[in-house]
Amino acid sequence: MLSNNTIKFIKSLDKKKFRTEHNCFIVEGEKMVLELLQSNKFKIKEVFTTDSTLQSNYINQKISLIAEKELNRISSLKTPNKHLALVEIPKSEPTTDYFFSDLSLVLDNIQDPGNFGTIIRTASWFGIKTIYCSRDTVEAYNTKVIQSTMGAIFNINIIYTELIPLLQKAKNDKVSIYGTLLKGENIYNAELSKKALVIMGNESKGVSKELEKYIDKAILIPNFPENTRNIESLNVGVACAIVCSEFRRRALSINNY
Repeated sequence: MLSNNTIKFIKSLDKKKFRTEHNCFIVEGEKMVLELLQSNKFKIKEVFTTDSTLQSNYINQKISLIAEKELNRISSLKTPNKHLALVEIPKSEPTTDYFFSDLSLVLDNIQDPGNFGTIIRTASWFGIKTIYCSRDTVEAYNTKVIQSTMGAIFNINIIYTELIPLLQKAKNDKVSIYGTLLKGENIYNAELSKKALVIMGNESKGVSKELEKYIDKAILIPNFPENTRNIESLNVGVACAIVCSEFRRRALSINNY
């Protein structure tokens, strides 16, 4: 049986203040927790489950069997589903110089948890291993972000850092820097590099002015028919998916590089 202190502790992790204080976040649901258990990327502190078979399947993990009513008390989901895990927040600061070997994303002040979750899922789908985030980007271990990634977060390195030193290092290493701007070149006509950083800007303000000067090539997703009056811009999560798709499509044509 869960103690009141344990229940209180788990519920407190809904707030960033306590996630930071305890260096811990929550993963919920059968699919999400199973993805977590199979990833070996995160350190799991404890799993609470209503499924008695889970303990025998993962004998190296600390797994506690609880009643369904107890799961209902600690869950933040409207319909709790079998498992809830407490997970250690990994260190996000790089311990050495930034290393650029492929396509990576740079998020400049993304604020909506759903958008961030979509971007993480997109990155995972297209085999992008690293997402660099400005300090003011929404926290990756926000419960809404975690749930919206559908487990993709367990495949991605998420690094919160100062973006200007990152971009300066990329320039020194001859890594191409792209930015999504309304004044950019049509992405379907632009030359795209295989090894690159792509900056995705804030939902309402776009890429910040201080970062724009580091962009080697501004790119734009054209509307249809082109140059007709339409909505102001695409949702950043949708835009990220289109950009990643085009970069990877080009990568399949070796002669383009």
